[in-house]
Amino acid sequence: MNTIDTIKAQIANNPVLLYMKGTPQFPMCGFSANVAQVLKTLKTKFSYVNVLENPDIRAELPKYANWPTFPQLYVQGELIGGCDIVLELHENNDLLPILEQANAILTDKTEFTAA
Repeated sequence: MNTIDTIKAQIANNPVLLYMKGTPQFPMCGFSANVAQVLKTLKTKFSYVNVLENPDIRAELPKYANWPTFPQLYVQGELIGGCDIVLELHENNDLLPILEQANAILTDKTEFTAA
């Protein structure tokens, strides 16, 4: 499987997927930390890919997505955006309905797994 096929499979198989630098427990950039924190605040079930440990994905995803930076948040196969967009959606109370539609909100805790 080539890198683009891997990216497509990850996006298709994970209802909420965050491509980030680091992990939700140990983010390696402030932008990734902010998006992971928003997802945790909303008690979201999500998967993540640490692009620092996946240089092929880090190189190919910006071209595939036509989005140059990380993090990148995908919900139900669609790119939601990066840090600024996610924060704006959250501040405007528009992110929660998107996540609820994906059945990604848990009642009592956040849950995340590596994709």
